[in-house]
Amino acid sequence: MSARKILELKNVSKIYGNLKALADINLSVNAGDWLSIMGPSGSGKTTMINIIGCMDTPSVGSVILDDVDISKENAASLTRIRRDKIGLIFQQFHLISYLTAVENVMVAQYYHSMPDEAEAMEALDKVGLADRARHLPAQLSGGEQQRVCIARALINSPQILLGDEPTGNLDEENEGIVVDIFRRLHDEGVTIIIVTHDPEVGDVAQRKIILEHGKIVDDIDQSATFGEALKLKHNN
Repeated sequence: MSARKILELKNVSKIYGNLKALADINLSVNAGDWLSIMGPSGSGKTTMINIIGCMDTPSVGSVILDDVDISKENAASLTRIRRDKIGLIFQQFHLISYLTAVENVMVAQYYHSMPDEAEAMEALDKVGLADRARHLPAQLSGGEQQRVCIARALINSPQILLGDEPTGNLDEENEGIVVDIFRRLHDEGVTIIIVTHDPEVGDVAQRKIILEHGKIVDDIDQSATFGEALKLKHNN
């Protein structure tokens, strides 16, 4: 049985005045895929992630997310789609300083349906933080805060887990922990798209997309070495 397509960008361009941040992008992603998006600063990575994450719209072209053309939706509809279908992880943690870890996860539930502490605790347990649930962000390390963010992104069972430099502020040990969490989520069938500058993080994905000057210049299938790259990263 063929894999189900979860995301497709068709001839997508994003233009700001005389600047073409993205130029005629075509990309298909199947449910359960793990992609890394890489490229130098100014190559269009953030623009692409903002469009996929329903935080921006293309100037030209179509973006089909779970059979819906989100390029035709208004701002209110995009907010709803992002809430229901996208789990976002950023380089900056964006945790609420006066809420505990479990309460920060429950905030995401509040905007989606109803807060459920048991479900939030289960999400924290999934990232190895059940014992830190009652701690405030200031009482957590950077790696622990990022794991709270992953739990928060997962709590509403998104169609796609989208990360913008999710390991950018982490040391090597915590980067390895986060990558290992992504590995386990991928094993469970979660679709993962990560923007990264780190070649090691980029290399553990099944597929690596290289952007330059707003264009895809390479689309590398890494599935043959996918498992070995993960083992090497984890063991080191």
